[in-house]
Parts: sequence; C-alpha cells; structure tokens
Amino acid sequence: MRTDWHTLGTVSLPQLALTAVLIFCLSFLPVAAGQQSSDLAGAPVDPLKLSPGRIVVLVFVRTDCPLSNRYAPLIQELSVKYARESAFWLVFPEKSKSSEEIRAYLQEYNYKLSALRDPEHDLVKKSGVKVTPEVAVFNAKRELVYHGRIDNLYEDFGRSRPAATTHELADAIEAASKGVTPPAASVDGVGCFISDLR
Repeated sequence: MRTDWHTLGTVSLPQLALTAVLIFCLSFLPVAAGQQSSDLAGAPVDPLKLSPGRIVVLVFVRTDCPLSNRYAPLIQELSVKYARESAFWLVFPEKSKSSEEIRAYLQEYNYKLSALRDPEHDLVKKSGVKVTPEVAVFNAKRELVYHGRIDNLYEDFGRSRPAATTHELADAIEAASKGVTPPAASVDGVGCFISDLR
C-alpha cells in the first residue's frame, strides 16, 4: 500500500502541532497541583501569599514526633504573643497522614492555629527545614529570614535542658518586625526527620 506523505503532512501537521502543545501544557499540571500545600479540606493554600504586611511563621510538625508534641504549648503561646505582627501556620509534611488524623491531633493538643498539609514538600523546600519541630520565618517582603529550631531546649534527641536559654524563633520574629536581620539566619533543630526529602 502506497502512502501519500505529502497529503498526510498537510492534513495532519496542524493537528499534530496542536496535540503536541496540549500534551506539553498538560504535562505540567500534575506537578504543579502536587506541589501545592492545602488546607485540611483539600483546597490549595499558599500561606506566603496571604496576610500582606505581616510576618509568616511556618511551624513544621509531625503527629508522631514527641518533640513536636512537647512544643505544642509554646507554639500556641508564641502565636498569641505575636499575633499582631505575624501569622502562624502549622505545616504537616507527612504524606501518609490524612486530614482526619491531623484534625484529631489538633484537637488532642488543643491547637487553634490554621493547619496545612504539605505532602509534596513544597513548603519544606522553600523553608529549608529538615526535622520537626522546626520553623521558618518570612518577613513582610516574603524573604526567608530564619529557619531552624524554636529554641535550644533540646541538646539532642531525648536530652533536654531544664529550660531553654536561647529563643531563636522569638528573636527572629522580633527582628523581622523591626525590619532588621535576625541574630541567626539558621540554627539546626533537634527532632524527627522529615521523610522522603530530595
């Protein structure tokens, strides 16, 4: 059977071009959707685009991390203390945790903060965190000015001081609210590793 390539090319080229463009464009949709953080109802949320003029504090926690659990009262205390100048968000980077499990965790620890799921670690990557609990502080210009531990209560996993002697999160919020650089840009945290980091 003889194929008329000239006819095939003139008839099919526009269709092939359109198909190629559609495939190219659609190939980006799953990646973009998968990287978005979302609220517990599944709606996409980018906390860095909300609360204009205020500092954004992302607090990364895991439901099964005992250090995250121990910090729950302090996290809530700081969110109230700095409510005027900052917006606090709890971020759950665990891929396997459902919204229902996270809601149960919030209720157990009496959290009043907004919570986000970050299963594809979009916020984790923007924040440079590696363990929970760790925090990221973005100033009003949405520049990352601090990431790392909340304070130095824990010297190592399972070994803590009677009380913290440095307060990196509070220092970073106060510095950002004054438009100055925090005393430290990053201090490694002690806690539970965030799995599947790439």
